[in-house]
Amino acid sequence: MKAFLIQRWFLLALAGVMAAGFASVRVVGLADTVSAWAESAPMRNSVVATVMFLMALPLEARAMWRTIRRPGPPALAVGMNYLAVPLLMWLFVRWVGGYWLSNDMALGMLVVATVPCTLASAAVWTRRAGGNDAVSIMVTVVTNATCFLVTPFWLLQLTGRSSTFDPRQIVITLAVVVVLPMVIAQLLRLVRPIGWWATRQTTRLGVSAQFGVLAVIFFGTVQTARRLEASAGRPILVELLVVLVGVTGIHVAILLAGLIAARACRMSRPDQIAVGIAGSQKTLMVGIQVCMELGFNIVPMIGYHISQLLVDTLIADRLRRAPTAEGQRSPPA
Repeated sequence: MKAFLIQRWFLLALAGVMAAGFASVRVVGLADTVSAWAESAPMRNSVVATVMFLMALPLEARAMWRTIRRPGPPALAVGMNYLAVPLLMWLFVRWVGGYWLSNDMALGMLVVATVPCTLASAAVWTRRAGGNDAVSIMVTVVTNATCFLVTPFWLLQLTGRSSTFDPRQIVITLAVVVVLPMVIAQLLRLVRPIGWWATRQTTRLGVSAQFGVLAVIFFGTVQTARRLEASAGRPILVELLVVLVGVTGIHVAILLAGLIAARACRMSRPDQIAVGIAGSQKTLMVGIQVCMELGFNIVPMIGYHISQLLVDTLIADRLRRAPTAEGQRSPPA
């Protein structure tokens, strides 16, 4: 039981935070207060910036330079993450979502497709599966460093006339609350004592960042609860099922496509694993921030995050146990 709680504490806490967010809007005297917190951009942005700093501080970005001589794997993974996922998600929303999803939920699905690779778990799951975590780190750095340009571009292309927003404001917000904290964290790592300390404190910094993620999820849940109250009577359970099936199916499809594409390009098995995992994972923090900034539904982003945590655990363990081309099993994580 202790091991289960240690491994699954974030999912349990996430469920508790979402339940608290939905319940708080129904409590007289508390609803207005939590709604004001959720709508406070300065508070939300400061939490997001802090989380991005904490996630980036233990990240040894120098490890990515080992992949420069062979840029194929990270380039393929970035392509899967920033090209294949948006296109597949757009097709799903257009062909399936048009019948089963509200505009609010469909826009939330499109946000999922446009955000970068997750900062922490891509390298962790790649390493767990016996893959090349240097490739995952490269994908993480490249996609997060460029998200302030790529995410607004894709949102503008995918949403069309379904939503109106100022792309310049999104560019500025992502540059300030996502990219800038990462740059500051990596500059601080150049101070050798700070770099050593951050590397040794990776777990503690990661846990601290996850508490910040939970705070932002609470704010987003409050916003979502308010919108659901306004749309009472809609068959929300069917919609949630469609979202869950959609995000899980797209994640798994991109992961498998990455593995197959990397193998077709004759990449090594560790690189194949890195392409599959890093190419299919998306970051919860940036997704929630964009959804709240634009007033979109956060449920698809949370659903995608949960699916990649659960599904990738099973896939990573399967890949680690699977025999390699030489008849040997992948090295242990």
